[in-house]
Amino acid sequence: MNDAGKKFVSWFADLSLADRPTVGGKSASLGELTRAGILVPPGFAVTTSAFEAFLSCMDPTGEVRREIGALDPADTAEVAAVGERVRRRIRSASVPEDVAALIRDGYRQLSGRGAACPVAVRSSATSEDSESASFAGLQDTYLWTLGEEQLVARVLDCWASLYNSESITYRLRLGLPEDQLAMAVVVQVMVDAECAGVMFTRSPTTGDKSVIVIEGSWGLGSCIVNGEVTPDRYVVNKVTGEVTNRKVSSKAVRHVPDRSGGGVQEQPVEDERCELPSLDDATIGRLWTIARQVEKHYGCPQDIEWAVSATDGEVYLLQSRPETVWSSKDREPRAKPAAKPYDHLIALMSARKNQP
Repeated sequence: MNDAGKKFVSWFADLSLADRPTVGGKSASLGELTRAGILVPPGFAVTTSAFEAFLSCMDPTGEVRREIGALDPADTAEVAAVGERVRRRIRSASVPEDVAALIRDGYRQLSGRGAACPVAVRSSATSEDSESASFAGLQDTYLWTLGEEQLVARVLDCWASLYNSESITYRLRLGLPEDQLAMAVVVQVMVDAECAGVMFTRSPTTGDKSVIVIEGSWGLGSCIVNGEVTPDRYVVNKVTGEVTNRKVSSKAVRHVPDRSGGGVQEQPVEDERCELPSLDDATIGRLWTIARQVEKHYGCPQDIEWAVSATDGEVYLLQSRPETVWSSKDREPRAKPAAKPYDHLIALMSARKNQP
């Protein structure tokens, strides 16, 4: 690929966290994991330069960013109306041909000799998945995308999702400058998952750093992310690997690929499997090992998505991002310091003196 091509498409193997400004948080993390030797499905990022090239063609005067930046996040009706208008405009536009050609070429490389390879297409905004902010769930993801033209259309959909009401409101409230925000897109080979889920290297409920919490269910992980099933839950001692708590839930449905037209469909779980654990102890042990490796590499607690392949039984990581909820609480001051030593005592004595 020539330098012009690299400007619009970057492969995971060539990326690290330092590339976040050009490929967004998800893509940069997937590149970082790949380079660290973690098993990640192969893929590439459609870069922010591709998004900027598209936006320049669609909106050469910069009207969109000015209009979004001027919104009041408290005016939900106006945010919704402007966002809807911008999304329609993006979806009705065309991807610049030089960008679209490189996306198609990248897809053909993932597919081998031209066979339709199922890919996940995920939004990857440049300000997402940092320790101070997480855009998780605010922009769109499209699973089991099939074929070059469907892929190009899904890239447009991801770009449009930067202007979802929730995303606009969130970044306005954080004060993120609109002209410094761009959207990259992850294109990643799909794992045909026997089971999938999430894991946290810090308890999401208590903040305990001494445990790894693993949640899993049958099929694709979107069933858990969308809240359509209560997953099995395993609490594992981070040091010893001992499972200290396990809760197996009744898992009546799962998400499976629509192999004919692409996308995901809901399917009932066989009666005899509903009550069975989605993970055996050996797989829990593999996930525990990977979670420790990832946290050590990044140096902070992580929120990880994983899948176990029905094809080869391998555990693949689909993404990893810093845990934000408890980390934010850690940064909050525990108490307001006095301006000078003993100021609090003086204030207390004065209050008592003035009491009737």
